[in-house]
Amino acid sequence: MAVVAGWLAGLLSLVAFVPYILSTLRGRTKPNRATWWIWTINSFVIAASYYSSGATNTIWVAVGYSIGSLVTAILSYRFGTGGWTWLDRNCLTMAAIAMFCWWWFDSALIALLMSLSVDFAGALPTIRKAYQAPETEDSIAWSLFLSGNCINLLAIDRWMFRIVIYPAYMVLASGAIALLVLRTKLNRD
Repeated sequence: MAVVAGWLAGLLSLVAFVPYILSTLRGRTKPNRATWWIWTINSFVIAASYYSSGATNTIWVAVGYSIGSLVTAILSYRFGTGGWTWLDRNCLTMAAIAMFCWWWFDSALIALLMSLSVDFAGALPTIRKAYQAPETEDSIAWSLFLSGNCINLLAIDRWMFRIVIYPAYMVLASGAIALLVLRTKLNRD
């Protein structure tokens, strides 16, 4: 069950990028440049450190996010919004520090925890944008991101902090954005 849930969660997380990318190409979604580049660089660090921490079934969401984030980040140059604030630059610096700490302390868990902190800081511009202008984010994509992350909880085969932290964080982060994006639709219904 956990293996199937992991694959399904990873596939759903990658497929979630399809409506996001299509919406971006059509001009309806405006990805925040800084967020997506921070998420891209950081997602590769997270995937590597999470795998090194012992993740198996739950790793596929991290892999899907790495691929999808890279495509979205590339598209954000032409179709996105925002620039590089001090927060954005500091997030990238923290991602580099996380990689250094992984090497220095020989601890994938330290790198993973630092990278999740960077991921949250990188999410702040999109959280703010989803609050102020939810129409600039794709509700289907964020619903799929949240769904994939929830399914990934079922893929946890060892309930250890180092394995649980990534899926739990992703549910909270994607859930916050999804709720902000969907709140206007939920209020209308």
